Amino acid sequence: MVSQSSEQRRRRLFFVIAAVLVLGVSEQATAQNAGPDVTVLIDQASLLRLERPAAEIIVGNPSIADVSVQSGKVLVVTGKSYGQTNLMVMDADGKLIINRKLIVQDPRTGYVTLYRGSSRITLDCAPHCNTPLVIGDDPDYFDSIAKEIKTKQGIGQTSAEGSKQSE
Repeated sequence: MVSQSSEQRRRRLFFVIAAVLVLGVSEQATAQNAGPDVTVLIDQASLLRLERPAAEIIVGNPSIADVSVQSGKVLVVTGKSYGQTNLMVMDADGKLIINRKLIVQDPRTGYVTLYRGSSRITLDCAPHCNTPLVIGDDPDYFDSIAKEIKTKQGIGQTSAEGSKQSE
């Protein structure tokens, strides 16, 4: 018969080996899912191709980016606001396909920032100057542009609904 202390040593050894195996498997899975950061420009969309179909998508901070499924293996990532968050995609079995940092950046060229005291406005001058909606601009300036954009979207929505009804 095996003594109590030998049995306890076997159990401890078993648990140590099991823990090492579990940690090794999880590190391997994390290494497989880790990849280059997903970077997209604000107000732009980018395609992200997956190795297998996505069943669930998790964005750490949905105010920074939006992700939608174009097809089972293609995601559309849209930058909504400057910043960083994370993106996790799982398959139908709940297995992680990717887990990456998601970075939303401003365009590298074309933006001109004008300061008047502490007030700031931004123009997109590539090649002609237009007024983009940029977080951090003077609140009155920002609100007037936001109102124009909302009005324009409403007109587009009304047109789309009208054409659906006439079909």
